[in-house]
Amino acid sequence: MSGAVAVCSAVFGAAAAAFLPRVADRLAVPRGTPPRSACAHCAQPYRDWVRAGAPCACAARPVRTVLAGALGTTLLGVTIGPAPMLPVLLPAAVLGLLLAMIDLRCRRLPDPLVAALAAGTALPLGAGALIAGEPGRLGRAVAAAVLCGAAYLIVALLPGDGLGLGDVKLATVLGFVLGFAGWPAVAAGLAAAHLINGPVALALLLMRRATRGTALPFGPALLAGALIGVTTA
Repeated sequence: MSGAVAVCSAVFGAAAAAFLPRVADRLAVPRGTPPRSACAHCAQPYRDWVRAGAPCACAARPVRTVLAGALGTTLLGVTIGPAPMLPVLLPAAVLGLLLAMIDLRCRRLPDPLVAALAAGTALPLGAGALIAGEPGRLGRAVAAAVLCGAAYLIVALLPGDGLGLGDVKLATVLGFVLGFAGWPAVAAGLAAAHLINGPVALALLLMRRATRGTALPFGPALLAGALIGVTTA
């Protein structure tokens, strides 16, 4: 059963991720700018949002995106198995990949996507906990969300810090998911996020691709950390 769940999870992640490049390309624009209506490289107009594969005929095949989607959902399938959380976390992993792609390109986490991630995780998980008679689990998830949101808000308000409010909102949503899995997952997820982001920032500094004042996207590290926390704790 676990092998079948892992395979189905991998297929879902790969297939869903194949449709992300065009959406990411259209949404990876500065704040306050409408979605991109044409390819940024060849100016070919976009007539729709849904396209499997490369965002445009001029772009390469999104092999890394598909592999990333398959890897994330496979980890969830293998570690969680046929549990009620899995149908909630699989789409969340794909949406998280989309957020990471956008943040890497324009250092922005669109509020509608973060809200969709919140609704797609908090509502079903919360309802499931109440139906299963586990209000304590829901309370723990809410407490973790509040703690994570407050902690990152304080950091974001510090002078000179590169953390944005989008990161704060995302951390709050991910805190709920991690809290639902347990306090060890919260600790592992937060620690992993900083262990990922720190070496990346150091490598960029050493390669002179960033300076101490360069604002780096933190969303991908938060999302990767949350995946690690959920699948290892």
